[in-house]
Amino acid sequence: MDSSAVRSCFGEIGFWSERTPVHEAASLGQVEKLQLLVDNGASVNSATVDNMTPLHDACIQDHPECVRVLLTAGAQVDVRSIHGSTPLCHACAAGSVESVRLLLEHGASVNPSLTALTASPLHEACIRGDQECVKLVISKGAHLEAFDIHFGTPLHAACAKAHLECALQLLNAGARVNAAKFHETALHHAARVGLIDLIELLVEFGGDVNVRDNMGHKPINYTTPGSPSHICLECYE
Repeated sequence: MDSSAVRSCFGEIGFWSERTPVHEAASLGQVEKLQLLVDNGASVNSATVDNMTPLHDACIQDHPECVRVLLTAGAQVDVRSIHGSTPLCHACAAGSVESVRLLLEHGASVNPSLTALTASPLHEACIRGDQECVKLVISKGAHLEAFDIHFGTPLHAACAKAHLECALQLLNAGARVNAAKFHETALHHAARVGLIDLIELLVEFGGDVNVRDNMGHKPINYTTPGSPSHICLECYE
């Protein structure tokens, strides 16, 4: 079978291998070595047994110049690892703003389909707490209500990680403040982390302080009695 026939969301799956010199150069940020390998015909789409390509490695390690070399040489921009993560997911998780920008310029999907093992690029940026990455992917149409089985929506992720500015960006972009996962809202997460500014932000955008999760608990039930966050929620109730 022609190897081009099996290139889609995966790498060159007819040529699965151990890590290649291209993988190593990309991972270590060795731009000149990487360019030399490419110029001498090395494949930029070789995939390891877990379907990690050099582009994944460059994004994970925040080496945007290596990302540029690989994309220019024809690296598959939306190739997925065995767990379903794309290079854009990894770049957002690493907070590699320049890599995110390069991938988007080369047509990376800002909304890859989610699996049980993956989060969206926007989720990854929110978990990381990188405001610039969040801003970039939102500007390219990232789904604000994409649902990850671990966190829920990107707003849930931002609040669970106590990233106030990311939550603000999401809310300003139109994220639903009372979106729920197992009846649990972003306000439940904010109560858990005990960040008063985050609680106040969510309430300002219409967060329901009386909503109950699947355990029957309101946000205030996840605070310590007498704590600043408990007193804050008590005032809103």
